[in-house]
Amino acid sequence: MKEYYLVTTDHLESSIWFRDDSDFKVAMNYVAVQAALCPYVDVLAFILMSNHVHFVLNGREDDVLFFVNQFKRRYSAYYRKRYDVKEFLRGNKVDLRIVPFEDDSLERAIAYVQMNCVAASICSHPTQYPWGTGNIFFSQIAPPSTRLVDISKRARRRLLHSACLCLPANWLISKEGFILPQSYADIQTVEFLYRNPKRMNYFLANSSKARKRIQTIDDNLPSFRDQTIVNALPDLCRSLFNKNSFKELKEDEQAEFVQQIRYRFSADANQIARTCEIPYDRAACLLQSFH
Repeated sequence: MKEYYLVTTDHLESSIWFRDDSDFKVAMNYVAVQAALCPYVDVLAFILMSNHVHFVLNGREDDVLFFVNQFKRRYSAYYRKRYDVKEFLRGNKVDLRIVPFEDDSLERAIAYVQMNCVAASICSHPTQYPWGTGNIFFSQIAPPSTRLVDISKRARRRLLHSACLCLPANWLISKEGFILPQSYADIQTVEFLYRNPKRMNYFLANSSKARKRIQTIDDNLPSFRDQTIVNALPDLCRSLFNKNSFKELKEDEQAEFVQQIRYRFSADANQIARTCEIPYDRAACLLQSFH
């Protein structure tokens, strides 16, 4: 029997899924590929965060799990090829939770997913975050796009990082280079569920992610994206210590380096662990050892 599921991957502690926007675009296209290959699974909402992903899907449990695991498999293979990192997501667990349709649970689940980027202080509203479905509901503006049928098969393979050419010809490619979620997400069901934009904004503003941000607003939340810090680290390392990477630094230099990251980027221990690719305990220890 088909059910609604909130799907969450384990948060990576000492690394990130996406090092730059190119990685995000590849993952967005892999979601589209899986949506085309798994027509028995409906995508209601999803978001790609630096160290985890969320989906709200409708389908049978086995089909939903297959959808997510195949998405992870495709992205892991791409990541291995680009960064020479083997078995990147092999141990990354997936949590599936049934979401009832009868009460407001589905509205809350979708709002929870959409608000992840806001809780992480990446943006002030989900519509400002491009890596997911944050800007597709109750939208009156069609983003600039090109139909898949209007590009060559070779260009399609390059775009999708896949030999799969089964995507519908009328699906739309954004000017940034990924399949727009408007092409495959079940927008009609979500908009019927919320009924109007005002009611949707109510659930967004009152989601657990929104409350978490309000409660921790003075707790030095990360205010820079992981990708911004990752791209800045080599230059910072060379300017401070004339070395190319964090791993080349001595113990005292690493302690000073994480402090520099903390103050320059308002980063907490979790974000330092992810961007420096070290365990959280190690990041916390280095922060404390500098005092």
